[in-house]
Amino acid sequence: MAKTGEGIGAGLPEDAILEALVREVRDFVCRHGQGLALVGISGGVDSALVTALAVEALGAEQVLGVLMPSPYTSRLSLDAAAALAENLGIKTLSIPIEPVMLAFSSSLAQAFAGKEANVAEDNLQARIRGTILMSLSNKFGHLVLNTGNKSEGSVGYCTLYGDSCGALAVIGDLYKREVYAVCRRLNERKGGSHIPEIILTRAPSAELYPGQKDEDALPPYPVLDPLLYAHLELGLDEAGLVVAGYDPALVSRVLEMIRASEFKRRQSPPSPGIRGVIPAWT
Repeated sequence: MAKTGEGIGAGLPEDAILEALVREVRDFVCRHGQGLALVGISGGVDSALVTALAVEALGAEQVLGVLMPSPYTSRLSLDAAAALAENLGIKTLSIPIEPVMLAFSSSLAQAFAGKEANVAEDNLQARIRGTILMSLSNKFGHLVLNTGNKSEGSVGYCTLYGDSCGALAVIGDLYKREVYAVCRRLNERKGGSHIPEIILTRAPSAELYPGQKDEDALPPYPVLDPLLYAHLELGLDEAGLVVAGYDPALVSRVLEMIRASEFKRRQSPPSPGIRGVIPAWT
């Protein structure tokens, strides 16, 4: 059995992760949501894995994927999301958010007058999408499955009342590189590109503006994930991380991000704590 998160730490067996998360999704959604699940699919790896896990747990007919393109959503993302939905056999809705973005811009124009566009406008996109997902949940009875991972959640790379919404944070205990590893294992088990290869090879991006990448705001995941693992799973403090060989400036930056985003984590959906129930790979 392969290891996940090479270079992160002990890692967890991908097969055990898949089985645990499928079981947790099935139990949670059937207990709280009549067996119906709703996922915002973006063409990115996190939403792809959550959607695939939901299909494994509930069946394709019980899962609805929602595409919510903005003016900045690339054709690549749309094609990747469509390919994922086809591979998984799920129904989808497409609800463009540009009209709502324009309405917000108009309503906030006076209040924002004289201020340059910044994270406030970026976060509106996520909050519009979160509102759409929760409205669909209210209307049709599906539970919204959150698609955030542990790397992003730990450092606050998420938007309150936006992409942090949902009933269950399915992959909230998986680091970003573990997400990729579990996706690839799922593809192996399915005998092909269950999750399209383009999703697994493209650069991570929330597409909040043209050319935007996660690395605009975060250290690269191959750098960030090992540091987070050492701090959160192994318990190394700032001094210990520096002694372990991590760059002091990077350590200071990341730990400050963790501290500053605690209020977000306190408002996050529950997540299956797989590290507490599955022994680490040794």
